[in-house]
Amino acid sequence: MDTILAELTAGLGGFHELVRPMLRLMVALLCGAVIGMQRERAGKAAGLRTHILVAAGSTLFVIAAVEGGMDSSGLSRVIQGLVTGIGFLGAGAILKRERENNIRGLTTAAGIWMTSAIGVTIGLGRFGVAIAATVITWIVLSVLRQIEIWTDTEGNERP
Repeated sequence: MDTILAELTAGLGGFHELVRPMLRLMVALLCGAVIGMQRERAGKAAGLRTHILVAAGSTLFVIAAVEGGMDSSGLSRVIQGLVTGIGFLGAGAILKRERENNIRGLTTAAGIWMTSAIGVTIGLGRFGVAIAATVITWIVLSVLRQIEIWTDTEGNERP
C-alpha cells in the first residue's frame, strides 16, 4: 500500500513545490481561455476548450521537463516536439476545404500555434511575456478582423 501511495504522490512534494506548477497551469488556462473565447465568439471550430487544452498541454509538457530535471538540450527537444505536434493539429484545421481553391483555417492554425507558444512561455515561468502575447493575439484576432471588414473595398464580408 505504501508503494501505491508513493507512486500516486510522486512529484507532488510539499505545498510550495505544488504551488508553482499549479499557478503555471492556471495562468495557461486563463490565457488559453482569452484566445479561445474570441475564437468561440467568431464561430470557429477551434474555440474555448481547444485553446485552453493547447495552452495547458504545452505548459504541462514544459513543466514536466523542467521539474523532471532535464537539461536545456532536453528541454529544447521537448519544445521542438511540441512545435511539430501543434503543426499537425494546425494542418488538420487548414486542410478543411469547402470548395476547390478555397483554403480556410489558416488563422485558426496560427491561433493554435500561438496559443501553444504562450503555453510554453508560461511553462518556463515567463508570465509577463505570456500575458503580453495573449493581449497581442487577442488584438490581432479581434481588432484587426474588424479593420479588415471595414476596409473591404468590394463591400463583401470575408468568411
